[in-house]
Amino acid sequence: MEKLIRIGMDTSKGVFQLHGVNAAEQPVLKRQLRRREVEAFFAKLEPTVVAIEACGGSHYWARTLEELGHQVKLLAPQHVKPYVKRGKNDKADAAALCEAVSRPDMKFVAAKNVEEQAALMWAGMRARLIKTRTQLSNAIRSYAGEFGLVAAKGLDKIEPLLTRIAQDEAVPLAAREAFALHGREYAQLQAEIREVEAKLMAWHRGNQDSRNLAEVPGIGPIGGTKLAMKKPDAMGCRSGRYFSAWLGLTAKDHSTAGRQRLGGITRAGDPALRSVLVVGAMAVIRQAERNPEKASPWLLAMLKRKPKKLVAVALANKNARIAWKMMMTGERYDPKRAATVLAAAA
Repeated sequence: MEKLIRIGMDTSKGVFQLHGVNAAEQPVLKRQLRRREVEAFFAKLEPTVVAIEACGGSHYWARTLEELGHQVKLLAPQHVKPYVKRGKNDKADAAALCEAVSRPDMKFVAAKNVEEQAALMWAGMRARLIKTRTQLSNAIRSYAGEFGLVAAKGLDKIEPLLTRIAQDEAVPLAAREAFALHGREYAQLQAEIREVEAKLMAWHRGNQDSRNLAEVPGIGPIGGTKLAMKKPDAMGCRSGRYFSAWLGLTAKDHSTAGRQRLGGITRAGDPALRSVLVVGAMAVIRQAERNPEKASPWLLAMLKRKPKKLVAVALANKNARIAWKMMMTGERYDPKRAATVLAAAA
């Protein structure tokens, strides 16, 4: 086979489409492989550049092909779509990948190792369990309301509500049995969440970057853990400003004809990490409102002239930049230095 300088590989569960070009940029490889054939095929090829869309299983294939000597580059799907010429099929997608990876200004996704993926799995499991717990607690409240039983807000009110229902003989027996089943499910969810959080805290204590980041006001252990897990992506950003933009904490740009028009934040990147940073920023704002003498002048000045939620996004943006710098240098958070910089900005 003629020497290939670049291959675009469109992946799926069972079928893989390849599109390769030679030094003259002419397509010389158009082939479909079954999943079991992929590794053997690339083992026979001379080392080359392989472009894969960053999706399910892409990090596994990046590690596998790199072990065979190939240079793997992962591309975000939104960066590949403009290169799909016409129609949407596996061949067009593979050709688009092969073309997109050749662009000198293309941005790539960092491939994660197995330890990083395992840690991210625990974080995703926590988010899923919390979502299920919220859904279940809302169901318990709504069913209880049908029998005239109402509880105050808060997860700590769910178990007392279930106890009241179990002791209230005005509630039909069939309903009490259903509530008891909900209660057992709720207790199991609580136990699973505690177990997952213990695993994440153990990971946090064993990771230096996570411990350093947790010292930043508005980040804490949960934010520090999520940011440390995303360090490979942060290392792919050339500055803290770019990392903040990657997280979707910067304004949308709709400028034209020399007129600058900025909208809401882009909401790009990792929504879970962005949410943690914004929620942490809101906690800092509440502390600043209660104890303004301890708050930064920059934050107090922003709160005087901007809505609270807008200030939270601005603070989350600033924390993302601080986090990028700390992950790149390995340094710890210095409150005095941060106070000096924020005072100058105010």
